[in-house]
Amino acid sequence: MSLGRDRLDWATDGLHWPNRSASRFLKTTSGDWHVQISGPEDATVILLLHGTGAASHSWRHILPLLSTRFRVVAPDLPGHGFSRPRAEADLSLPGMVQALTELLSQLDRCPAVILGHSAGAAIAVELAASKASAVPRHVVGINGAFLPIRGNALFSPLAKALFANPFSASMFSLMSRMTPLGGNLLTATGSPIDEQGGAIYRMLLASPAHVRGALGMMAAWDLSRFDATLQRLPFPMTLIAAKDDPMVPIENSAHAARQAAGSRLVLTDRGGHLLHECRADEVVGWLDEAIGNQRPDGADAA
Repeated sequence: MSLGRDRLDWATDGLHWPNRSASRFLKTTSGDWHVQISGPEDATVILLLHGTGAASHSWRHILPLLSTRFRVVAPDLPGHGFSRPRAEADLSLPGMVQALTELLSQLDRCPAVILGHSAGAAIAVELAASKASAVPRHVVGINGAFLPIRGNALFSPLAKALFANPFSASMFSLMSRMTPLGGNLLTATGSPIDEQGGAIYRMLLASPAHVRGALGMMAAWDLSRFDATLQRLPFPMTLIAAKDDPMVPIENSAHAARQAAGSRLVLTDRGGHLLHECRADEVVGWLDEAIGNQRPDGADAA
């Protein structure tokens, strides 16, 4: 993106967006959405929810694999990528759920499965447990962020202070454009993602509007009562976690599996935080197992 521009522009910045032909732009009460939709119209719907600071491109390898059999819906969350919230957006967990409920209502299709990564996994659980949403059949979390994180850069109290400063997002994005900051943050995920993915993350981090959305989400995040949400899920989950994830410890997934009775925990030795971006085939395989095997016991090793 050009220096000094606040928001991403689809006509220029979106030219090489993965799976671009699947992209649509929709309007709801809460904002203007960029959402990718692919697969047979009458097929089972799977909703893909990315994590904080990412966008729908995070599913660039997953979406083509799933869309041969499913109707796949992958939005940019409010304030992220090319989705534009209106006025003062509520980027809290309940606010995200309300916005997604509006989007799904407009699509007039309820997902049977929700697949969420990192903070997107927590949104998936909240959405599934919400009375405002039709209940899906399964939730699959990848390196899910389910516990309050203290002293970790992912959801630090520092985010609240940064979000309160109107210059923080612009300064962060400027630093990302002028220094290897974006590359360093990607290295910190512990995931060997492809060059296309790396280039898009660097572009996103260079956008003040995107950074503002990520900071706002982090500042509003509150998981202090999330165990109660896990406990009222009407079905068990499948939780996939990489042991070498340096950003979200596997205890997040282990804890969630204990709270949501009957849930399955799949542990893998490698892949880092962006596991789904560098091991897409295996993640889809675990998803297929999850859909066909609702109540296994214990943890699987992968």
